[in-house]
Parts: sequence; structure tokens; C-alpha cells
Amino acid sequence: MTDRLPAETALDRAHAAMAAAPDDAAARLAFHARLAESALFLLLDAEPVGDTLSPRLFELEEGTIVLAFDSEARLAAFARVPVPYAALPGRRLVALLAGQDLGLGLNFDVAPSAQLLPPEVLAWLADHLGAGPEELVASPEALHPPWLPEALVAAIDARLARAAGLARTAWLAGVTHRDGTRGHLLALTGAAPGAEAALALALSEAVRLSGVEDAGPVDVAFVAAGDPLADRLARVGLRFDLPAPPARGAPVAPGTDPARPPRLR
Repeated sequence: MTDRLPAETALDRAHAAMAAAPDDAAARLAFHARLAESALFLLLDAEPVGDTLSPRLFELEEGTIVLAFDSEARLAAFARVPVPYAALPGRRLVALLAGQDLGLGLNFDVAPSAQLLPPEVLAWLADHLGAGPEELVASPEALHPPWLPEALVAAIDARLARAAGLARTAWLAGVTHRDGTRGHLLALTGAAPGAEAALALALSEAVRLSGVEDAGPVDVAFVAAGDPLADRLARVGLRFDLPAPPARGAPVAPGTDPARPPRLR
């Protein structure tokens, strides 16, 4: 391990919480949720060609793996020399590796969160991350204050806090539909153009990875500021204010454009 390593990251903290409570399923789910959201830097054999990536493969007793790090500095600390790499969200890397019989070595030799995720873990995580929410077609008959467990409300709050600039406000309310079914509605106002799919996917992931088994359905909807439903939600719902957008910077490619997902060679 190098003498000077990057500062502790959110992934380190999630890993430490998981390691401190090995029997706590919620802590494990929180770590995987943080992994899915993190930007990961994948070590490559060669520079990307278009959207095609050629990861460097390592043979271990446990099988063939690739290596990724949660910062450029950690990748540099491991490699010690300039190397080709690709930056992409954890959920995209998981989707790329799932079904390839490859494991993921995370932060090897450079961080307390170093660990090996075998192919079966990546396949499980891909199943939990891959499916977005179903389109809501039923109309709410009545709205009520939410009754979700605190752990799930915290998971939703954390996801919204990291969605800076993608929407302005969210309301969480209990809902009874016209067919008599009950659940929850998470409605967002002021969504940025084109951000709806990413927001819906991130929030549905938060529900699936919260560790709460009996929460019932949580539908995600997008509501215009002048919609009468927005006024109804404001009267009974739990409000979340999303942070302002960060300063605009140059995008990192490949892997960051949802319309052009990378692929492995």
C-alpha cells in the first residue's frame, strides 16, 4: 500500500458499516446501493475504442477478475504508472460484468474498502439494479401521510440528496387507488428535461436495496407545479427539497451517456 492515499470516501464508510455488522442485511444492502451510485474507474488493457472497453484481466484462485477503484487517485496509487482506464457509474459496470463469469476487485491494495465481488454477487446486484419501476396507470383516490419505515424514508432521502439539479422538490405520501389498493406515491416536481428515467430508476433502486421487505409498492410520478395533485400532496405528504445543481464540468467518457452504454470487448 502506498504511503499517501486519497481521503476516506463514502464507499469506505459504507464498507466499514457493513464490516462492523456482518450479520446486518441492511448494512450490506446499503453498501451495494452506494457501490451502484459511485463513479468507478476501471483498469483497461488499452484505450477505449468508441464505446468498447477492454478491461485488464487478472487470474486469481477465485477466478478471473477485473479491477476498479472509486477515484482516479486510487487507481493511480495502485498502478504507479500511467494506465488506460474508463470511468463509469457502478451500476453500469455491474451491468457490463454480470453474466461474463468475471469478478470485480474493488479498491485492491489502496483502501479499507478493498474487497472481491464474485460473479454471483454481481449477477444478484444486476438483477436488483436492472429493472426500473413500472409505469403508474391507476389514479389515486385518496392521499394520506406516509407510513413507510424510517429506514426506507432515509434511503429515499439519501438518493434525492445525491440527485442535485435533477428536480426541485419531492413529496412522499400514502395513497389509496380507485381499485382499493394501497401503497405510497413519491411525486417529483420541477424535473430537469430528460431526467425522469434516471430519477425513477435511482429511486426504485433505493426501495429495492433498503432492506425493508414489507414496505408495499412505492410508485414514482412526475407532477407539474400547477397540477392539482401537487397541492394535495403538499397538504399530507412528506417534503424533500433537492440540492441545487453542481457547477457544470466536462463529462467523463465513455460510460456516462445513458444513451450510449459501453460494452466489453
